[in-house]
Amino acid sequence: MNDILIPHLKELFQLSFFESMLVQFAFFGAYFIGSLIYFLISHYKGDPINKVGYKKGIIAGVLLSAIGCCLFYPAASFSVYGFFLSALFVLGLGFTILQITANAYVTLLGPEESASSRLNLTQAFNSFGTTIAPVLGGHLIFSLFLDNGKVTADSTRIPYLIFAGILVLLAVVINKVKLPSFSSEESESHGGLGALKFPQLKLGILGIFCYVGAEVGIGSLLIAFMSQKDIMNLQEVVSKNYLSLYWGGAMIGRFLGAISLSGLDKTKKIIYMVLTSAVVYLLVFSIVDLSFAQTSFFIVFIVLNLLAFLVGKSAPARTLVLFAGINIALILISVFSTGPMALYPILGIGLFNSIMFSNIYTLAISGLGKYVSQGSSLLVMAILGGAIVPLIQGALADSIGIQHSFFLPAICYAYILIFGLYCMKKVQVLEGEKVHTNH
Repeated sequence: MNDILIPHLKELFQLSFFESMLVQFAFFGAYFIGSLIYFLISHYKGDPINKVGYKKGIIAGVLLSAIGCCLFYPAASFSVYGFFLSALFVLGLGFTILQITANAYVTLLGPEESASSRLNLTQAFNSFGTTIAPVLGGHLIFSLFLDNGKVTADSTRIPYLIFAGILVLLAVVINKVKLPSFSSEESESHGGLGALKFPQLKLGILGIFCYVGAEVGIGSLLIAFMSQKDIMNLQEVVSKNYLSLYWGGAMIGRFLGAISLSGLDKTKKIIYMVLTSAVVYLLVFSIVDLSFAQTSFFIVFIVLNLLAFLVGKSAPARTLVLFAGINIALILISVFSTGPMALYPILGIGLFNSIMFSNIYTLAISGLGKYVSQGSSLLVMAILGGAIVPLIQGALADSIGIQHSFFLPAICYAYILIFGLYCMKKVQVLEGEKVHTNH
């Protein structure tokens, strides 16, 4: 919803790109603050998740998110930009608790080697929400709740109250469902560096920072990018549908990632991946208000995504390197093109963003043992990238233009590529040591 909220508030309060990106700064800045608090508590007092349980932690995150949504009502009543940012900060704190508890919980639900597959599957369902949000939220804010055709702060009241109601209902459902319980079998040491002793975690923290920053920065500026005369000159009521394609691509890629990184044999993987990509594409097509001719270009990127998964050979690090490299190429094509050739590659990036969070996450916490929850909080803290990178990109958009500001996400993907290469080398060293030991 933030990608829809940004152009709405930008017009309402007559903001620059930099000022409008404070929306993401408030929301994702909450991830950093919340995760920092969690890390300090776990470092000095012990892991809170082990004390209250994953289920209660998830419910707490959902309810805090609902409170954040409710705060949009007074924010709209006073029509003050700072109040909107405060509501987003509370919403972000709720999401922080959800990220820490849910991601760590999913990794514990099965063997470590298939953790990437499980995370990709859960992230895919999360992406369904980010796919329908631009269409649904755009309709509610830009069409249904306009005040006599004018943009006002009041148009955010009802949509966010609806979201609050949905979140409360979700908390009730989770409370009723029986979930497996986990706790660390080892007691965490309160002294020393803890999780930060592991180099893969430290490098992974910057990887998450870069990934979230790049993904959010691109998504935040897409509607403004599409409105440029030399790009597509689209109105917001149309561009919100293309924004859904960007996030829908992440959903398709994550479903494919869950299959690719699973334990299925190669033939079944290919069959399931082809069928899944077709079904999910049709789902996305049914959501957006675009014709087949307007979305058919996306099939080319889906095929490229399938091929990249096959070349990745179900290896998280190898796949990460391939996807980061492809995203860099897509950005460069977009930056040096105009019209559809500038827009389509940017939209295709969503497909290759798909597995980045889960793959970086699982590669970073691999081998952490009793420090998994602490490491998880540090990785969620790195979601701060979604606050910092878009803010810098907004400043670049004000000074050198939206199109050239996409060089910044390209730099972020370059680091992710380097992190993937490091993890590939580490895996090769470990495999070599195993072979040597067996001999």
